[in-house]
Amino acid sequence: MSLLSRIFGSEKALGATISGVTKGLDALVYTDEEKAQAAAEERTAARQMVVGWMERTQGQNLARRLIALVVTGIWAVQYVLAMLLDVVSVWVFDPRINQSAESIRQGGDSVTGAMMLVLGFYFAAPHLDKVVGGAMERFSGKATK
Repeated sequence: MSLLSRIFGSEKALGATISGVTKGLDALVYTDEEKAQAAAEERTAARQMVVGWMERTQGQNLARRLIALVVTGIWAVQYVLAMLLDVVSVWVFDPRINQSAESIRQGGDSVTGAMMLVLGFYFAAPHLDKVVGGAMERFSGKATK
């Protein structure tokens, strides 16, 4: 031990070196428990951010609801109208009915991105980051069908 203390300077230096190496090795290992803890902390922070944002923008609730109703109404009318025209086209053999249904369906597809945002905001706010990407792809027309 005296040889080691002479090499490293003292027993305290040896202890500090061993302690430093131990802490360094421990920091290299990221256990499943540590990963789960970090993920839980991130989810909690994200939820708190969304709740805080909703509290700070509470005066805009009426506008949000109006926008949600308009988007939902447009989407629902286009969906139902296209479906009705599809059913009518079975009984009435007129190609214009099929063309009308397809045109309405294409218009409905352009509103689907907005509908995804509305549904995500009201029913999946903590996971909105996952919804926004897909909705924006739908808006830009880049989404694959």
